[in-house]
Amino acid sequence: MKVLYFIGIYIAKFVIEILALFNSKLNQGVRGRKDTFHKLENSIKPQDHTFWFHCASLGEYEQGLPVFEALKAKHPDFKVILTFFSPSGFEVRKNAKIADIVVYLPWDTKANAKQFLDIVNPDYTLFVKYEIWPNFLHEMKKRNLKAILISAVFRKDQTFFKWYGGYMRSALFSFNHIFTQDENSKRLLEGIGYNSVSMSGDTRFDRVSNQLKRNNAVSFIEAFKQEQLCVIFGSTWPDDDKLYLNFINNNENSNLKFVIAPHNIKSSYITSLKSQLQLKTICYSELTGNENLAEYKVFILDTIGYLSKVYSYADIAYVGGGAGRTGLHNILEPAVFGIPILIGKNYNQFPEAKALIKLGGVTSLESSSAFNSTLDALITDNVLRTSQGDITKSYIAKNRGAVVKVMDYLNM
Repeated sequence: MKVLYFIGIYIAKFVIEILALFNSKLNQGVRGRKDTFHKLENSIKPQDHTFWFHCASLGEYEQGLPVFEALKAKHPDFKVILTFFSPSGFEVRKNAKIADIVVYLPWDTKANAKQFLDIVNPDYTLFVKYEIWPNFLHEMKKRNLKAILISAVFRKDQTFFKWYGGYMRSALFSFNHIFTQDENSKRLLEGIGYNSVSMSGDTRFDRVSNQLKRNNAVSFIEAFKQEQLCVIFGSTWPDDDKLYLNFINNNENSNLKFVIAPHNIKSSYITSLKSQLQLKTICYSELTGNENLAEYKVFILDTIGYLSKVYSYADIAYVGGGAGRTGLHNILEPAVFGIPILIGKNYNQFPEAKALIKLGGVTSLESSSAFNSTLDALITDNVLRTSQGDITKSYIAKNRGAVVKVMDYLNM
């Protein structure tokens, strides 16, 4: 397994560098990794105390952020090195305020691990959720560097728990401690003899709860919504569009407002989406400051950075990704504001979705007809809407506290 992993890393690197010639996103990662060591050498001195936070992409960053912020607040003199594997995380958070240096994680080779750790020499390292890079972890263990994995989720079909997974399994034992999101993950680790494990829950609950402490005012949404009922479609994909577009187009004379925040904000897609809407529609990118936004029925949020705040204006939310196979987006962001949530049919890999469907705060829909009838019921029945919203809000409140558990362990 060890030899296969080493070969696999070099093959993956070679293939991605070839594909990057034809794919702009992959090219961002290839070019970014070439700058990693240069940036680190120019930013870190041997006497610096450092934290190293690593996330695969944007979702893992948001998940780990409450812990990152707590550590940074406790040790403001430490430099924070934030690494990403994916361009979708790096490009959005390359100027993250939490970090002093943001770089791409080098490929997981022995040479890269040694060079990276020679420069960074972290006092503490935090990996988030799925990130298990054996060469980095083994090298950290050799150097007695402290590392923990937070918000981890494991499944019995993963390599770690197979007879042939010894090399990957050994990487887990390089962590000083692992905090899992659920008891099943904890039991799986204990089943392979890893006992330095705690069930802390999901740090995303703390992350979204902190949103309530922030100023969520968005002036252009306020001007758009006025006092009308507002349905927000967040992080949507074309498969999601097929569910809800018919509903919007058939509500021209209702006292409803609709905000669509697509995952893909490329101009070609936004133009296509807008052409399918029969109601008066305006995009964020079209704003000049002179519009009477109250006259519009649909607002397309074709920008990033606003959605977590915009959810505070929702009376009902549809969260995208579940209608197709792209992966359900974060339903906890709207849930914290105490509103009913609708999603597509593919949600089985998302424990929070399964839990909230069982509790009655989230509804999964397979067809546009089911979507129409469900949304109609929520719009016309204030009691139903309020009761489902109470469920989502209560679920968030009951599951907070993961950050406290992690910080108690670190005790730094």
